[in-house]
Amino acid sequence: MPERARGRRAVAALGHRQSGQGPAPGGGVSARVTLYGKPGCHLCDDARVIIEAVCAEVGTEWTEVDITQDDALFTQYGEQIPVTFVDGKQHDFWRVDPARLRKALTA
Repeated sequence: MPERARGRRAVAALGHRQSGQGPAPGGGVSARVTLYGKPGCHLCDDARVIIEAVCAEVGTEWTEVDITQDDALFTQYGEQIPVTFVDGKQHDFWRVDPARLRKALTA
């Protein structure tokens, strides 16, 4: 797949922490929510809006990983995106339920 860069993870840079930056400011824990998606994915766009709103509401950091930048991630999640992880565990795929995400983040 020549259009994909190999061996690195790309992340969106607006409104949330980028992967690969090390610990969160102050030595805290990294982002609790990770969105795996790709450019041009309308479900990913929908998920991003929900995740951004819920995380802002509860004060939680989140990050986004572009699966087109990593062959292994593309193979693993290509048919399931968007895929959402909370605290390192898969939480949702295809759609994000805001109430379910909020509950997971405030439990």
